Amino acid sequence: MQSKNSSFEVRQYLFLRSKFIFKILLIGLILASSTFLSTIHAFGQKLQVNDLEYFETPGVNVLVFNNQYNGFFFDEKTAGIEIIHHGVRTATGGAVRLQNTPEQWDLVPTVTERKVDKKSNNIEVVLRYENIDFDSRVNVKAKDNGVEISVYLNKPLPEKLAGNAGFNLEFLPSAYFEKTYMMDGNATNFPRYPAGDTKIERISEKIPQFAGHTTFDDRGRGEFIVPEPLSTGKTLVLAPEDPERFVKIQSEDRELMLFDGRNLAQNGWFIVRSLLPADKTGKVLTWYLEPKAIPDWIRTPNIGFSQVGYTPHQEKIAIIELDKNDTPLKTAAIFQITLEGKLVEKFHGDVKVWGNYLRYNYVTFDFSSIEEPGVYYIQYGNERTNTFTINTNVYDNVWHPTLDVWFPVQMDHMEVNEAYRVWHGVPYLDDCLQAPLNHQHFDGYQMGETTDTKYKPLERIPNMAVGGWFDAGDFDIQTGSHNMVISSFVDAWEDFKVDRDETYIDQKTRYVDIHRPDGKVDILQQIEHGTLNLVAQCENIGHPVRGIIVPNLHQYHHLGDASTETDNLPYNPNLKPYESDGKSSGTPDDRWAFTTRMPFMDYQTAASLAAASRALKGFNDDLADRSLANAQRLLVEADELMKKSSNENNPWMRWFRGADIDAVLQLYITTKDTRYADRFQEKIWESLNQSTAGPEFGQMFLAGRRLGPALKAIQYMDAAYKDKLKNYVIKYKQTIDDIGNKNPYGVPISSGGWGGTGSVANWAITNYYAHNAFPEIISKEYVFKGLNYIFGCHPYSNISFVNAVGTRSKKVAYGNNRADFTTIAGGIVPGVMLLKPDFLENKDDWPFLWGENEVTISGCAEYIYLANAVNALVKNGK
Repeated sequence: MQSKNSSFEVRQYLFLRSKFIFKILLIGLILASSTFLSTIHAFGQKLQVNDLEYFETPGVNVLVFNNQYNGFFFDEKTAGIEIIHHGVRTATGGAVRLQNTPEQWDLVPTVTERKVDKKSNNIEVVLRYENIDFDSRVNVKAKDNGVEISVYLNKPLPEKLAGNAGFNLEFLPSAYFEKTYMMDGNATNFPRYPAGDTKIERISEKIPQFAGHTTFDDRGRGEFIVPEPLSTGKTLVLAPEDPERFVKIQSEDRELMLFDGRNLAQNGWFIVRSLLPADKTGKVLTWYLEPKAIPDWIRTPNIGFSQVGYTPHQEKIAIIELDKNDTPLKTAAIFQITLEGKLVEKFHGDVKVWGNYLRYNYVTFDFSSIEEPGVYYIQYGNERTNTFTINTNVYDNVWHPTLDVWFPVQMDHMEVNEAYRVWHGVPYLDDCLQAPLNHQHFDGYQMGETTDTKYKPLERIPNMAVGGWFDAGDFDIQTGSHNMVISSFVDAWEDFKVDRDETYIDQKTRYVDIHRPDGKVDILQQIEHGTLNLVAQCENIGHPVRGIIVPNLHQYHHLGDASTETDNLPYNPNLKPYESDGKSSGTPDDRWAFTTRMPFMDYQTAASLAAASRALKGFNDDLADRSLANAQRLLVEADELMKKSSNENNPWMRWFRGADIDAVLQLYITTKDTRYADRFQEKIWESLNQSTAGPEFGQMFLAGRRLGPALKAIQYMDAAYKDKLKNYVIKYKQTIDDIGNKNPYGVPISSGGWGGTGSVANWAITNYYAHNAFPEIISKEYVFKGLNYIFGCHPYSNISFVNAVGTRSKKVAYGNNRADFTTIAGGIVPGVMLLKPDFLENKDDWPFLWGENEVTISGCAEYIYLANAVNALVKNGK
């Protein structure tokens, strides 16, 4: 029997324990409520139309035709209703479309009206298909934790569009690789590779593509492919397991269908689609779209720095890109990694606020005081960069992959081998046919009412299967780009004596072998290769052409081995399509030459050939002599064409004026004929004065079009010329300083539909010429700054824009191997592209956006020159 005291103690214990349990339960309830409220908060941040006219909440932006289809390259996957989801653009193309999975060249709507109502929190656009007289209205308004998308029709669908017109929204495949989706609760994986069902329909059922072209080679069968949906239902959830990519779509009245656009085209996206009803007007479709937002989401800082590293004595400034809701830290640090692998803090310094640029805030971190060679990284708060080096030789080899690998792979009319790999066989032995009259090509080329040649439309032009490079990610020859490459290569040869030999090139057997020295200077062999094609144009056609390109759209999107884009047999109209006699073919796949004569192209080609003739002297004397003769002839004939032109208001004619400046300069350097020098002196000052007289000053100078030739000419002119030029360089300095006030990187960042690394390289090259001539005005840091930007000190990410150069570089690029999600070493991509109004982007998990990732021959040639220029500054201590 217990005592009274012990009984009291038991009761007290039980009371205290029950009180403790109650507190625990209460705390648990509070925590659970807090978690619940946090979840509600997470998905309850309402989207609001901001001053830039798109819907915004932390972590989610919904753009409504801030970017529109431009009608030139049609669907570039940068228009319509778009989602920027936790800092990544994951959806595009929200619009009324006419196919399940629209390809690039399918018809796109134009925006005839766009209304933004901030007060009622909605945006509305009117879309029109002019060719088929079809209008629709799309209204997007904030609702709950997302937006409601409604489609309105004033008239029932045209009969042709019944079963074809629908509302589409496209999602980036790489954003959803290795993730799942749920349609009406049924879960499955997003396919890593397209393997969905398709069906064949009669061509009469197909909505025609641009100008009657077709992306599909039906082999004469009169049919086309129609992808079937992966799944259908009323509620679709994308990536339910990933808060950063979680999107819910609900349809009130029409079935949702999920398609894989990659069944038709490797650059296709995942597409959510609902067909519009055939017999209704007014509101005909309503979706609820909800991209989830992580609570209080803040973008991870992007620490911009050179992935190649720095020389000991150059300026070293990291540009740190911050979410506008982030609070800048006061300091950052530099750590060195020792031989033993230890981490040693070498510098701790202040972070300086630069300010706002577009959607982000920026701070800078100057660690120029670190000069000891070694391996380093930057620490900013919890963010640590990958390693980079400081050494005197960091720039020595950065251009080698471009000259050793990328340019050989681009060589036309040659088989290209690399170790165990054949990049491509010998292509375009069937070059080329005269392009027909009054033809608008899908890649921008066009012919007028005359060929400007002795050839009839579609007549074979002989002796054209020689030399040249594929222009970019496709396989056309662009003469203007060839001119720029040859000019850059001649400059690199003359200014730096680039004598590297790592490529075997045999013109006779049409064979190239990478990483195999042949006792000849590679850059001279490349100059020879490009010049062979230019001279062939001048001698067989009579003048340089705009370009040489395949005639059919189903050829144009060709990926892989260039030698299979045509059958390599001359077209024979007496044979049936796909029929061959072993020497010719009835398949009309031979490339066309677009031969409309342009004085600007004549002048530009004259300059390139005059320069090439110097470089080729003693290397290929016959080609050197023919180059000079054609350059002199083109100048005379272009002058005559300019005299005959009467349309002074034509914008092309305004462009042509002054186009002869570089031609006469190069001819003077080559021939020493003072007539060319006199003409150059007369023209260059007139050109510079026109540039400084109006708002074009900065643009023209930044492009190097005016100042570049003037600076190049200094070494060939007298002292008075240089003295006179000095004032123009002072004015130029003002324009480049102004850039530093406009963006934190201090380089000309493109605001158009093509990234700006080419402009940056050209700008830095102009700065190199200016620094060499006037170091007291233009610091060498203006040259380094351009290369540092290309190597990683840029917006959006900090990867090097040169494939395979730097610690971290591009993993994908828009080259001819883009379907394999890889790159060709040494190619320089365009870089960040502006999606209006404020989003700079360069995707490194999706190669198919050419404005961000397509590598061009002109950009790569300028990069080779710039890298050698920086090397010269380092080695000369200038």
